[in-house]
Amino acid sequence: MRILELIDVDVFYGKIQALEDIQVHIEEKELVCLLGGNASGKSTTLKTILGVVKPARGRVEFMGDKISGLPTGKIVQRGVSIVPENRRIFPRLTVLENLELGAYLRNDPRGISQDMERVFNLFPRIKERLKQYGATLSGGEQQMLAMGRALMSRPKLLLMDEPSMGLAPVLVENSFEIIQRVNREGVTIFVVEQNANMALSIADRGYVLQLGKIVLHDKAENLLNNEMMKKAYLATG
Repeated sequence: MRILELIDVDVFYGKIQALEDIQVHIEEKELVCLLGGNASGKSTTLKTILGVVKPARGRVEFMGDKISGLPTGKIVQRGVSIVPENRRIFPRLTVLENLELGAYLRNDPRGISQDMERVFNLFPRIKERLKQYGATLSGGEQQMLAMGRALMSRPKLLLMDEPSMGLAPVLVENSFEIIQRVNREGVTIFVVEQNANMALSIADRGYVLQLGKIVLHDKAENLLNNEMMKKAYLATG
């Protein structure tokens, strides 16, 4: 089943075109990455999916229904969740309160309890820090908390915006291992990332954005061996 599709999407900020004729699709249980440098349009793509910006042309579909034009809250209610860039946890709330906020749209106490245990299994360190304030966590722990909070909404599609940003290399590797594990448990994931090597190492497919246009799309293994990718993004070749 096709979970997400962007069809012929153009986005403008005033007279400046940020996205041009974007075609992206994600199937159920896939892990797909969107790669590109600064100002390539990656964040705008996520904002378009979430309804923060509206396309001037084209449409965004989620599980076969048009969602472009809907308020962000309605899109989240349908099953789209995000781990934002720089994590953006609530620093003055405890770890437990941050997790509970992830489930604020739900009304199934038993399911929420089950998902809380699932988060604790994924992130044992988070369970040890439930009463600590978010601000006291390390960068790696904040990333775990941000992912856990997103999973508490039981998303059908999990968006991840630059999960490697600001993390030490060893924590980046750990973070991507967890992303892969969550995907293997059945969550469809769309990762927006500059670290092409790491993202392609766990993804099924990848798209490459340059100046608001998709310039490459292929299976991850093929992109890792693509000469253009090697020269522009993979620091090889």
